[in-house]
Amino acid sequence: MGKAFDVIVVGTRCAGSPTAMLLARKGYRVLAVDRASFPSDTVSTHLLHPVAVGALSRWGLLDRLIATGCPPIHTYSFDFGPFTISGSPGTDQNPIAYGPRRTILDKLLVDAAADSGAEIRQGFTVEEIMMEGERAVGIKGRSKQGGPVTEHAEMVVGADGRHSMVSEAVRPEQYREKPPLLAGYYSYWSGLPTDGRFETYIRDKRGFAAIPTHGDLTLVIAGWPYVEFAENKKDIEGNYLKSIELAPEFAKRLRSATREAPFAGTAVPNYLRKPYGAGWALVGDAGYNKDFITAQGILDAFRDAELCAVALDKFFSGARPFEAAMGEYQHTRDAQVEPMYELTCELATLEPPSPELEHLLRAVHGNQAAMDGFVRANAGTISPAEFFAPENTAAIFAAAAIEP
Repeated sequence: MGKAFDVIVVGTRCAGSPTAMLLARKGYRVLAVDRASFPSDTVSTHLLHPVAVGALSRWGLLDRLIATGCPPIHTYSFDFGPFTISGSPGTDQNPIAYGPRRTILDKLLVDAAADSGAEIRQGFTVEEIMMEGERAVGIKGRSKQGGPVTEHAEMVVGADGRHSMVSEAVRPEQYREKPPLLAGYYSYWSGLPTDGRFETYIRDKRGFAAIPTHGDLTLVIAGWPYVEFAENKKDIEGNYLKSIELAPEFAKRLRSATREAPFAGTAVPNYLRKPYGAGWALVGDAGYNKDFITAQGILDAFRDAELCAVALDKFFSGARPFEAAMGEYQHTRDAQVEPMYELTCELATLEPPSPELEHLLRAVHGNQAAMDGFVRANAGTISPAEFFAPENTAAIFAAAAIEP
């Protein structure tokens, strides 16, 4: 191809490292760069839903995660106040979820990309995406120690998050946009066992959740509508604890626990971007982002990495023209994410369930198969469109002997 690299991946966290790894495993010359050095932390919801765990398993990396002592999560519970819906998020093949610290998960993924033959440059700041007309052709940047560096590639992949420099340079079409809906803050607590459960609490204009993670710690996140963001920022801890008092039993457990870290938090916009163009592609948050209330970010990143790597391989190998291969990537991604995108944006308003939804949830409650279905729709194990399909909800109402 006459270039130093086939692919340059900008960003090496949950979208970038798997993309680099999968392409390097197919024999392509891959450079992956990140301004961070690893291990390092990033704001994250941590949850590896069972479908994402399945990706790690396919890639031969699940044993590496399990070896880090990450606690398994076998049950998701959704406490609505009057009743709780609790069930299994997974399938027989992938029954378990995990909530790893990003210091551990991201290092594992970077190492796997390096093991696969990708060249990894940590602590490397990209200063410019090089363009020839409309085409991305490479990067300019520098390492912490060295002078300026220029690298060329057939494809530049932006895996550099919501504030993607690649996306800024290529200006992709953005669609299905919604503004920030929710502000959330989390910290880590010791002395707060969850017994292998991911717990979510839904209250009027408030939501919070607990996820077991590495080091016998539990991540507890609390959120409120974005309209309260600026005001509540003045007293994050006070508003966080006040939110949790809306579930007295959980608040009692938290009072006997110890907070082990400062608060971290954010609010994010919701969008889909066209994920490809001349000489470039986008994966993860650079190409698609939604509110964190359904904790789909890592799953989305893994799915994009696989879809994009397959599409680029079809193009590079001559199996399909660029537009056909990458158009399929976009079409498949959008079809898979749109029902979850709409559900997530609806949940992120923190409005109480509509009378119709509450009626359905009461019919779901106590029916284990229906509760598992609801949990799996929230985990991304099945599409929300499947769970909320008229024939499925009719069967739930019939089983509960309730009129729809």
